[in-house]
Amino acid sequence: MARYTGPRTKIARKFGDTIYGADKYFEHKNYPPGFHGANKKRRKTSEYGLQLKEKQKAKYTYGVLEKQFLNLFNKASRSKGVTGEVLLQLLESRLDNIVYRLGIAPSRAAARQLVSHRHILVNNNIVSIPSYSLRPGDIVSIREKSKSLETITESLANHRVSVSWIEWDDAQLSGKLMNRPEREEIPENIKEQLIVELYSK
Repeated sequence: MARYTGPRTKIARKFGDTIYGADKYFEHKNYPPGFHGANKKRRKTSEYGLQLKEKQKAKYTYGVLEKQFLNLFNKASRSKGVTGEVLLQLLESRLDNIVYRLGIAPSRAAARQLVSHRHILVNNNIVSIPSYSLRPGDIVSIREKSKSLETITESLANHRVSVSWIEWDDAQLSGKLMNRPEREEIPENIKEQLIVELYSK
């Protein structure tokens, strides 16, 4: 299955959450999509349905495919610590996510494109793999000839780093991953325990 490229508001409405960021269309139609919309009588979702929905929500939020997500879950389950929290830490440590968190790109999809088009450096080396996993102490910066790109300059002008585990250097246009975030520091509205329960069946 290829990465989802369809209407984002429709997906946000499906999950009842602005998973792609601020969305004026979602505010006008914050009910599930479909012909009958808010008036449709919906059956109570089963326990499995809730777990599956939460996994899909996490996948869409971080732009990860099924196989990648399963690999990350298996890695998290083998690691020390609470599996669900470690899973979110691994997702947050992806290069495309860090580029987005630093404000270099306006969305994770745009961040993924910047990385794959070789505009991003990690520890002064070009890395073109969006799923590249960063470790505490790694420094993410913009390639010198890419610093004047309109997409990057506009995004940086409209964004400030809002999480505590990464540090932004305005002078160098670079960011540093200080540490892996604690669960309460991750702003995404994801019930990771439901994902763990789904994969544990």
